[in-house]
Amino acid sequence: MGLAIAHQLARRGRAVTVLSRRRNEAAGFVAAGMLAPHAEGLRADLLKLGQRSLELVPAWVSQVEADSGLGCGHRPSGIVVPFRSDSERDAYPTARNGLVLERGELEREVSGISSDWCTGLLFEQDGQIDNRRQLMRALERACAGAGVQFEEGAEVQELQQHNGRLTAVALQRADGDRQTLTCADAVLCSGAWSAQLLPELPVFPVKGQMLSLQAPRHALRRVVFGPGTYLVPREDGLVVVGATSEQQAGFSEGLTPEGQKQLQAGIASLLPEAGSWPPMERWWGFRPCTPDEGPLLGPSPVAGLWLACGHHRNGVLLAALTAQLLAGAITQETPSSTDAALLGAFRWSRFNEGDQPSVRQA
Repeated sequence: MGLAIAHQLARRGRAVTVLSRRRNEAAGFVAAGMLAPHAEGLRADLLKLGQRSLELVPAWVSQVEADSGLGCGHRPSGIVVPFRSDSERDAYPTARNGLVLERGELEREVSGISSDWCTGLLFEQDGQIDNRRQLMRALERACAGAGVQFEEGAEVQELQQHNGRLTAVALQRADGDRQTLTCADAVLCSGAWSAQLLPELPVFPVKGQMLSLQAPRHALRRVVFGPGTYLVPREDGLVVVGATSEQQAGFSEGLTPEGQKQLQAGIASLLPEAGSWPPMERWWGFRPCTPDEGPLLGPSPVAGLWLACGHHRNGVLLAALTAQLLAGAITQETPSSTDAALLGAFRWSRFNEGDQPSVRQA
């Protein structure tokens, strides 16, 4: 989020500095990179937000690639969601957006899929980006080329205000020096840690463990999105497998035997032959979640401080639209009626305006 918004602001002529406590904490280096508003079964305003961002992705990726000279690894590969029964399939929130696959068609789309799955939905409009290896690097270079400054190892200690408006941020640099930076505007996009700077925000971590496998090239053509486990094949045969959803783990770092066993069981339930593919890497990260799993976008309780956090499972998907919405709002561009409605739907204060919805289990 930070890189995507910084890039768009710099393109609009703003002087931008990205403050980062620890680069590898960013969810962009952890996520699987699915572009899956339909395969994820999103609903209501969150589905509209995802669909709107999905429309923007091709042009956004082309812009980042042109500005960086690097590929982002965007693939409109389509995503298959398997089901054990027709009734389960037809009850899926986005079933009407997908193509029904009977068992024979399911096998043709996902060779070797377990016999437990008798039907499925193919969402051809959904896809993926290789965020860990390509997108993040391309965004960094595009930002640098646009004049964005970086302060790595800088931890923001305080948001300084005067009469309810942000005036500066106090930070501690990697060498221990303390510094105060004045600013016209700031964007809080600190992922799962956002509430540590602004406690009013209902953002909390949901830990996820993942791994990758080296498959034979072209062994898996489509992304497979099963209940609790997904397989995301890259162009070179690497398959990203995720992810656990550990809501009680807090910020507890590291892999656990239980989490890794859960991933292996998920692989076996979807694509048994993948159990023999050699593992390449294992990692974990923290999803920034909110009570309704939707992001916090737009103005914050502090004038001059903007929000782009709480994207939970859909950060890569929503990056294109989030960057456009926030950069446009900060530079006082007039949004379309659609974009204005989406900003309103995901305002931070929505949780104070009625009963808070419960978290959907993923």
